[in-house]
Amino acid sequence: MSLQSDIENLWNRYDDGLTADDATAEDADTLDAFLDALEAGDVRAAEPAGGDWQVNEWVKQGILCNFGLREIESREYGDVAYHDVLPLRDTADIGDRGSRNTPDGTVIRRGAYVGSDAIMMSPSFVNIGAHVGDGTLVDSCDTVGSCAQIGEDVKLGANTLIGGVLEPVEDGPVIVEDGVSLGAGCRVTSGFRVGENSIVGENTLLTPRIPVYDLVEEQVLYGELPPERRAFARYVESSVSDEDLIPGAAYKPAVVATDIETETLEGTEREDALRE
Repeated sequence: MSLQSDIENLWNRYDDGLTADDATAEDADTLDAFLDALEAGDVRAAEPAGGDWQVNEWVKQGILCNFGLREIESREYGDVAYHDVLPLRDTADIGDRGSRNTPDGTVIRRGAYVGSDAIMMSPSFVNIGAHVGDGTLVDSCDTVGSCAQIGEDVKLGANTLIGGVLEPVEDGPVIVEDGVSLGAGCRVTSGFRVGENSIVGENTLLTPRIPVYDLVEEQVLYGELPPERRAFARYVESSVSDEDLIPGAAYKPAVVATDIETETLEGTEREDALRE
């Protein structure tokens, strides 16, 4: 049987009431093999498919089984004791691929993938099921949530939050495509997709509940930023602006997307040079 069929079978048993106490040694081997495949990049929660992205529900099922069919154990990370169902990821392979993670606070949970020539600054955290592509920078105080898909040569500015998603299993994770630069303090949540080579200004919130005013194609989008855009946060007039209880105008958050300016690209290239 394939790993996918093994996980789907295990998920069905778990859905029917299988518990950690009932799980067999063979079940544990399946769970471990699944985590190994995630860490190797052989399986992903979502992957490119014909110009779009395909969500692999069975991968999320495997992650949830790893939580539901394991007992909480006492563990240690440095001098810190913690209690979890999973250990942290073994990072012995990170240096072999030319990637680096600075000490005292770069935490990679079991089941996360980190590509070659990547940089993780401390403190930062990459959760289970996340996929961080080759050459990507995860800066200080960044969080890459469960199942988030981060492309190659991406820059996540300091204090950036990439949201995670596990349930429902059919929901798409956050996707940040190749070549994207997210400024410091950005938030990307709820399955939002950032198109390749886009540059997003600092402190911008990207979520399906906030409209993206794409001035290039003159359209309003939800849940996605098209490729090769310069995006930044703005406030637009709100429908409650005429409410008697609110003096003056009322505004709601929005994102404005324009063409990438030459000066913006040059600034990004200068920052890239610092990483070489």
